[in-house]
Amino acid sequence: MNFLYPGFLFALLAIAIPIVIHLFNFRKFKKIYFSNVQFLKEAKEQNSSREKLKHLLILMCRILAVAFLVFAFARPFIKSSSTNSPADRSVISIYIDNSYSMETVNKEGSLLDEAKRKAREIVKTYNLNDQFQLLTNDFEGKHQRLVNQDEFIQLLDEIKISPAGRSLAQIINRQQAEYAANTNHIAYLLSDFQKGFAGTEPLRSNPGVSVNFIKLNANNLPNIAVDSVWSLSPVHQPGQAEQIVVRLKNYGEEDAAEIPVKLTIDQQQKAIGNVAVKAGASVLDTLSFSGLKAGWQKGKVGIKDFPLTFDDELNFSFRVNKELKVLSINGDASEKFIRSLFSSDPYFKLTETPESNIRYSTFSEYSLIVLNGLKNPSSGLAQQLKGYVQNGGSVVVFPDLDAGAAVYTPFLTAMALPPVQQLVTGAPISSTIDLKNPVFKDVFDQVPRNMDLPVVNRYFSYGDQNSSLKESILQLPLGRSLFAKYNLGAGQVYLSAASLTIADGNLPRHPVFVPLMYKVAFASVREQPLFYTIGLNNLLESPKIDLLANQSLKLVTDQFEVIPEVRQTPGKTLLYIADQVKKAGFYELRKADSTLAVMAFNDNRTESDMHYASEPELTSLFGKQKVSVYNSKRDALSLNIQAKNSSTELWKLCLILVLVFLVLEILLIRFFNNPKNIQTA
Repeated sequence: MNFLYPGFLFALLAIAIPIVIHLFNFRKFKKIYFSNVQFLKEAKEQNSSREKLKHLLILMCRILAVAFLVFAFARPFIKSSSTNSPADRSVISIYIDNSYSMETVNKEGSLLDEAKRKAREIVKTYNLNDQFQLLTNDFEGKHQRLVNQDEFIQLLDEIKISPAGRSLAQIINRQQAEYAANTNHIAYLLSDFQKGFAGTEPLRSNPGVSVNFIKLNANNLPNIAVDSVWSLSPVHQPGQAEQIVVRLKNYGEEDAAEIPVKLTIDQQQKAIGNVAVKAGASVLDTLSFSGLKAGWQKGKVGIKDFPLTFDDELNFSFRVNKELKVLSINGDASEKFIRSLFSSDPYFKLTETPESNIRYSTFSEYSLIVLNGLKNPSSGLAQQLKGYVQNGGSVVVFPDLDAGAAVYTPFLTAMALPPVQQLVTGAPISSTIDLKNPVFKDVFDQVPRNMDLPVVNRYFSYGDQNSSLKESILQLPLGRSLFAKYNLGAGQVYLSAASLTIADGNLPRHPVFVPLMYKVAFASVREQPLFYTIGLNNLLESPKIDLLANQSLKLVTDQFEVIPEVRQTPGKTLLYIADQVKKAGFYELRKADSTLAVMAFNDNRTESDMHYASEPELTSLFGKQKVSVYNSKRDALSLNIQAKNSSTELWKLCLILVLVFLVLEILLIRFFNNPKNIQTA
């Protein structure tokens, strides 16, 4: 016989109470004087043995009543005596949710500790020859095999809170895919079943698998999380003012006020703030700072919010470039507009080269290449520029209209750009500006009604091919573009219909020209994401990294490194990290001893939402398929044990025996040896 709750057996010490009562007879005696006691002595001798027997029987009834009452609370059961063959043994898969939300507490302690206790109770109700699988959010290799009861308990004790996040669909699929051929497959899932974990998509379960949800109940806790950050600065320059936008989200049921926000970069405090967040709402806060040096920056936004703290910090990283390199290939050495534009700002490092002396090998060193009035662009240049753009580069083309369509059409088509249809001349034509284009974001504080627009006297009219790739920034009548962007491969080409010659129009002297070209240059800088989310971003992108045959890349943090799978694509290098990154923090991307990038990882914010799926919501996910949902408060583990593992429960029999012995005690007291005893002094 086994007990589901053996701890109650300590209450058997209560058996001592009726024994003590039996040993000390607390009856009060009354003295009665008789002249002759001969007949009383005979009566006493006859009743003495029956009185002792009565007391012993009452004592036994009381002892057995107390004992079986204790047994009833300990929930005894008898395992099946039949010995199953290996083919008939049961496979029990138990999932323990070890996400951050399981750190919350209730009357039983932390939810993770409660889940471990329930899992032990489940295991003990099965036969010794049954096999068990333990599953957590980590999907560790040691959990991908079947173990016996003792090994399962050992693995259970090793479970700790993990930043890894999974969905209910992933858990169901993993539990049922491993041992689908087994006919006696039983699955248990112990979790708080957050709504983000459960999801809303319909789920399907293998009809041959008995699925049991054991819902752990947590106390409702307020929680405010640092949800995300993004930068308002188009590029990061040394010493320049920067702005970071922080989004905080209140997952609680009450408003929160005076939440301190702190921004640190490279462990130096750069800005502080103080915000209020309404219940269930989000709020944005802009933090300004400056004084950055060139190189990779490790930033962190933090708040103080108790008792849940795993989402109080958010890591991010970015690179401050010392300079932005621009190459201008000039058809006319006297051209001055591009030189004046980029030479006025020390952040731009302009290199000029004549059309006749182009060094193709240096293209990869520049973020932006400007073709300024080339008189005879060659097919070789077109092929080199096409490869440069495919690999993520940016090119701006200002044609020389005097060269004509016969020269520029082969050049443009070789770069996968539209051909020149004709050279349009005539009266000056005003263009229109697409102010909603990202290029002009934050350029105009207020748009005047009668805005001065660029005017052109002559221009190239291009064909309509590749229109799906075209994004008009400055537009002419009849749907023709004055300045358009074409996305090609990993890069982009900006094609102008007019030249920078004053005789062709006023574009180079128009006030819109400077912000237009600066924004084009800023957009040529390929920025990596500020941060990645653990469990969601398993594919990382990096600018093209050239590797030798036996060379590899590594993601390195404190006493831990990840070797990602590397795949080369046009213009970028893809890094597959799978589930190797499990801890939030900063990871350096290294090639040999050189650091190529710093990448920030954060925990998934789906764990921040402390709202839980109800039992009807869980069952509705499976439609008409039958799944069992138990609530830990109602002692779900003791329900249907016999149906689960062919065991026989005895607690009802114990309660019946308690009543039987209490009735026997009453009958003994009332009807056994009832005549009065008279005891002499």
